[in-house]
Amino acid sequence: MNINYSVSQATINDLNDLASLFDLYRVFYGQPSNAEGAKQFLFERFDHAESIIYIARCSSTNQAIGFTQLYPTFSSISMKRSWVLNDLYVVEEYRKHGVAKKLLEEVKGFAILTGAKGIALSTAPDNKKAQSLYEQLGYVKDDEYYQYFLTLPQ
Repeated sequence: MNINYSVSQATINDLNDLASLFDLYRVFYGQPSNAEGAKQFLFERFDHAESIIYIARCSSTNQAIGFTQLYPTFSSISMKRSWVLNDLYVVEEYRKHGVAKKLLEEVKGFAILTGAKGIALSTAPDNKKAQSLYEQLGYVKDDEYYQYFLTLPQ
């Protein structure tokens, strides 16, 4: 199957399609499906201008087939912005067609355009396919710093 697709920065007009993809993404990572929660979460990101989202669409059907979401962060040491690539998902039947690579290329272009220091991401240790793609595109695994996370009581 040879597919043609386009990637663009998402707007609030893409919310319904993005919410469906976002719900699939969360299910992929073991979370229960919550379509309404996904839509509300993404709406809030748009409403508060808290993230940048890119969406991939099949050219012939306009179907949303993938997305990636970035969050800003800042470095006090370098006094520059960086972007955290928090989410990347491609619908299973469209994988292995360069969609994820194209999404990552768009993200890189956006980061350069905004004068960012770089792009950070993390992935599961067993997600070898993603790791291979990231390394192919120049991402380097951090062996210098440990990352910590404090889970707060809900």
